[in-house]
Amino acid sequence: MPNASSNGATAGDRAVIEAVLVRHGGDAVRLMQILREVQEELGWLSPATLTAIADGTGLPRARVEGVAGFYHFFHTEPLGRYRVLWSDNITDRMLGSSDLMARMCKKLWLKPGQVSEDQLVSVDTTSCTGMCDQGPALLVNYRPVTRMTAERVDQIVDLIRRKIPLDDWPAEFFAVEDNIRRRDALLDGGLAPGDALRALRSPQETLDAIKASGLRGRGGAGFSTGQKWEFCRNAVGSGANPAHYVVCNADEGEPGTFKDRVLLSSCADLVFEGMTVAGYVVGARKGLVYLRGEYRYLLEPLNAALERRRAANLLGKSILGRIGFDFDIEIHMGAGAYVCGEETALLESLEGKRGVPRKRPPFPVTNGFLGQPTAVNNVETLASAALIAVRGAAWYKAIGTAKSSGTKLLSVSGDCARPGIYEYPYGVKVEQVLADCGARDTQACQIAGASGLCVAPAEFKRRIAFEDIPTGGSFMIFDNSRDMFAVARNFAHFFVDESCGFCTPCRVGTTLLKNAMDKINDGHGGEYDINDIWRIIRTLKTASHCGLGQTAGNCVADTLQKFRPSYELRLNVHDFEPAFDLDKALSKMREVTGRDDPGAHFHIAHRKSKSGIGTKAGDPA
Repeated sequence: MPNASSNGATAGDRAVIEAVLVRHGGDAVRLMQILREVQEELGWLSPATLTAIADGTGLPRARVEGVAGFYHFFHTEPLGRYRVLWSDNITDRMLGSSDLMARMCKKLWLKPGQVSEDQLVSVDTTSCTGMCDQGPALLVNYRPVTRMTAERVDQIVDLIRRKIPLDDWPAEFFAVEDNIRRRDALLDGGLAPGDALRALRSPQETLDAIKASGLRGRGGAGFSTGQKWEFCRNAVGSGANPAHYVVCNADEGEPGTFKDRVLLSSCADLVFEGMTVAGYVVGARKGLVYLRGEYRYLLEPLNAALERRRAANLLGKSILGRIGFDFDIEIHMGAGAYVCGEETALLESLEGKRGVPRKRPPFPVTNGFLGQPTAVNNVETLASAALIAVRGAAWYKAIGTAKSSGTKLLSVSGDCARPGIYEYPYGVKVEQVLADCGARDTQACQIAGASGLCVAPAEFKRRIAFEDIPTGGSFMIFDNSRDMFAVARNFAHFFVDESCGFCTPCRVGTTLLKNAMDKINDGHGGEYDINDIWRIIRTLKTASHCGLGQTAGNCVADTLQKFRPSYELRLNVHDFEPAFDLDKALSKMREVTGRDDPGAHFHIAHRKSKSGIGTKAGDPA
C-alpha cells in the first residue's frame, strides 16, 4: 500500500492518516470511511490531507477531492473546534429554531455560516437531523442535541467559550428518546436474538414465505421484497470474485422521518436478524448497513450489538452450527447527502464515490455493490422479514389490507401533543393517527416527507396503504395557525440544497422553483409566476434523472391546489414584475456619488458633452 509521506502534512497528521489507511487496507472502496475517520481526528480535510489520502488509496487527487466536496459533512476548510449545525426542517422552525439560532449567533458574535475569528466555532444550518419528535435539534460536531431552549443555548455558548470538550458536556444534552407511542406486531414482536435464524428452513422455503406474506418495501417505493430477493438470488455474479450482497438502507433523510433511527436504537438485533435472513435466501456472505451521517452517535452501540451477535454465533462462519451458512455485517457511515437514500446513489457512496444515482437498467439485483447482485432493503423491511421467518406468511398476511400486508411505522411530528413513533396495521385512516397523537385544528398533513403528499381536511378519511397513501413513514402535522406557503417554500429550499447536480432539469429546475417561491414571498409575484411554477414542476417531473428531481415539486403543487389563498395573499402584481430592481440596487451608489441630486445629473452630463466623453455622433449635446 502506498504511504502518506512527502505530502505537506505535518508529522502528527501523517501518523493519523497512515493509521486510518492501514486500518482500511488503503482500499479505495472504503474512501468514505477513510475521509470520515481522518476528519474526526484532524478536524478538517486540508489539501495536504487529501493528497495523502489519494496517495494512500492509489486514487487520483481530483477524485478524492470530488468525493470530499460532494457531502455536506465533509469540509475542506477549517470550520472551528466546535461546528454547530441547526436543523432547518420545517418542524424545527415551527418550534422556534430560527430564533434560538439567532440568539446563539448573537452571543457568539457570529453570522450564520461564518467561523469565529479565533477559529473556535462556526454556526450554520443543515437539513432534517431525524430528531423531529424532540426538536428544536442541532448537531455539535455531528452529535445530536435535542429539545433546545433559550436556557440550553446559553449553556452551550458558555461551554464553547470555556472550550469544554464535548465528552465533558452534560450527558442530558445528548439524550435521544425513542418516543414509541403505539406498538403493534413489529414493535411488540417479542423475538429474542437468534429466533428468526433458528426458525429458518431451506432458502427456497424461506423465500416462498416472504413472497406469500406480501411484504413490500417500507422505504416508500413498495416493491415486493420476495420478488427482489428472488431476482437477486437468481442473478449470477461476475468477475474473478463473484458474490452476492445484502444492503440495509438506513439513510432516512426524508424530512420528518425518524422511524429507522428508533428501530436501530431499540430493535437492532431484529434488523440484523432480517439482514441475515436475506443473506441466507439470496446466497450472500456479506451485509452492509449504510447509516446516515446524522446518526453517527449510533455507530458504537450498533457495532457493539454486532460483536455480541458474533460471540453468540449469530454472525460469522457456520451460523448456529449450519455448515455453509456464513454471513457477517459491516456498518458504513454516510456524510450528509439526502440523495443517497436513492438505492443506486447509496451504492455509489458505499463504493467510495460521489452519491450520484445510476442509470437503470441494470438494476441493483443484478448489478449492485461492486457490480454484483445486491438486495437493497429498508431498515423496517428487514425487521419485518425476521418477524415473518418466525411467525409465518399466513400470520403476517392476515394483518393490514388485501394489497398492503403487515404494519407500518409512522414518524409523527409537528402540531400534536404526542409526537413520536406510531405503529399501525396498514389501512389506518389519517384521522385516526391525528386523534391518537393529540392533534387539534389540523389544517394539513404532509405524508411521506417533502416529496410526498399534502393532505387537506377533506382527505382525512383516506388510509395509509399502498393502494391509497403510500409512505416511507413521515407524517408532519400543521394546524390552522401555520402558513402552508411557508411550508412549501421550506421544502423548495431543501431540494436545492440536496440535489446532486447531475442532471440539468433537477439542478436548474429546483433552483428556479426556489427563486419563484422567494420572489412571491418578497412581494414581487404575480399570476405569471404561478404559471411559471407549474411549468417548472412539469419539467422536473418529466425530465429529471431520478426520483429526487421528479418529486421535488410535489409539495408546491399540492399546496397550490389545496391552499391557494396562502399564495394569493402574497401576489402584488397582476401579471409580471422583475424580482431584481436595478434602480433600487444602484440607488445607494447614486446617493454616495451625489447623482440623486437632479442638478448633479445636468452638470455631469454637461461636463461630458463639453469634453466629448461618453458622446457619440448623433448624440444630443
